[in-house]
Amino acid sequence: MTSSTPVPQERKLVTELPGPASQALHARKGAAVAAGVGVGLPAYVVRAGGGILVDVDGNQLIDFGSGIAVTSVGNSAPRVVAAVTDQVADFTHTCFMVTPYEEYVEVCEQLAELTPGDHEKRSALFNSGAEAVENAVKVARTATGRTAVVAFEHGYHGRTNLTMGLTAKNMPYKHGFGPFAPEIYRAPMAYPLRWPGGAEQCADQAFAAFVDVVHSQVGESNTAAVIIEPIQGEGGFVVPPPGWLPRVADYCREHGIVLIADEIQTGFCRTGDWFACDHEGVVPDLITTAKGIAGGLPLAAVTGRADLMDSVHSGGLGGTYGGNPVACAAALGAIATMRAEDLPGRAQAIERLFRNRLEQLRSKYDVIAEIRGRGAMLAIELTAGAGDLTPNPTATAAINKHCHSQGLVTLTAGTYGNVFRFLPPLSSPDHLLEEGLDIIEDAFAQVLG
Repeated sequence: MTSSTPVPQERKLVTELPGPASQALHARKGAAVAAGVGVGLPAYVVRAGGGILVDVDGNQLIDFGSGIAVTSVGNSAPRVVAAVTDQVADFTHTCFMVTPYEEYVEVCEQLAELTPGDHEKRSALFNSGAEAVENAVKVARTATGRTAVVAFEHGYHGRTNLTMGLTAKNMPYKHGFGPFAPEIYRAPMAYPLRWPGGAEQCADQAFAAFVDVVHSQVGESNTAAVIIEPIQGEGGFVVPPPGWLPRVADYCREHGIVLIADEIQTGFCRTGDWFACDHEGVVPDLITTAKGIAGGLPLAAVTGRADLMDSVHSGGLGGTYGGNPVACAAALGAIATMRAEDLPGRAQAIERLFRNRLEQLRSKYDVIAEIRGRGAMLAIELTAGAGDLTPNPTATAAINKHCHSQGLVTLTAGTYGNVFRFLPPLSSPDHLLEEGLDIIEDAFAQVLG
């Protein structure tokens, strides 16, 4: 794929990482930024595009993270840059709830067209994924007159009080921050690798366990919503077995429960479809989006059935910055890029390239228990090896550190900290992806021998 960005698409290391200028900035960070705001690789970026991040020392790093699935169209996609530049020159803010503007409406029209299902839809725009999830729950509770929400083990939904309650992972997201919002219940996740009855039994047994939680712990008539990531993100890119998600959707429909698909990380071409729900034809009642929607600017949305979205009283949804005009312009530029460059198809091509190399790596190292994911949202889970599924966060951290030292931005994930997640920009050229995979292969060799 040819990059249209002026950033040279090549890795270049001119200093050790982090370099002296980054180290100086990191010292300033320590003196000015709260310690709770952590940094994975303290190489301070000054420019980026395609699949490359350029730091203050002149190092050029290969990006396998996309700012956690945000810059799917690249960090400086021309259509996004042009749209944002024009919008900034016109106006930066009025607040849609005070004096509205067309860009907000157009984003909602695009969402109605692109999200799963051909039913009548409405959208509301917000700033972050957590805000979108909170507002989806508000809509579900208002529409159903019920209060309970069912989430899943290993799920991640945000850092606000309600979304921390929905999130399954304690450290670092929940530890010390409680108490959390009430009326949240948790069902087992259909996690084939770690399902106690084995992968072959996972779909049936996990669905039965989900039904049991709703029926026995909550009550169907008390359940406002079930929220699920079609492929879990922070939980380790857990992909449920085929057929499980459609069964959950059918069960919710049967009992008048609102199904919320959290597609904040999976949405907008990342998985090889426009949305991960498309893979099995699942049509959620509500879908939350953010991350890849706007090419790096803060924007999020709740999109769903018109009757549900319109059940909330006027003024009940919104926020000062929600659907900011500059962010909306960026989203329109990003969506135009996704359409013009067939980024679902690009994600599928990236998957083929990655899977081939990762399968070769797995054949050499039995600590790789599984390769999973779809499109350009792939992961490998590291364990003790030789059939022992004990998580191996030590090797994961060491391999991650080596990748960083060689100028490859990698991300770990998983409830047990033993999963590598690969989220390259869909604008990355193949030669950078291959070079990044070379670095990963070398990192395994250096750490594991």
